[in-house]
Amino acid sequence: MANIKSAEKRARQAVKRRAHNMTLRSKMRTAVKKVRAAVATGEKATAQAAFKTAVPVIDSMVNKGIIHRNTASRHKSRLSALIKALQ
Repeated sequence: MANIKSAEKRARQAVKRRAHNMTLRSKMRTAVKKVRAAVATGEKATAQAAFKTAVPVIDSMVNKGIIHRNTASRHKSRLSALIKALQ
């Protein structure tokens, strides 16, 4: 445990920040799972709608520094390819 006041404060802030980041990351993962679930059912319209809501969520995670921009790009690309493969 930290002995200096400033270090104690940083430890408190780190706990709060981690909890906040975990919430945001979970939100993103849920959005991605919804797209994958819609693709699994084979409903292209539902999958496209889920993808349309997931993209802004993924992009906001990049802006907040939760994930790297290349990771976001990879997620969007793979989801898009899954949807495109549906007939």
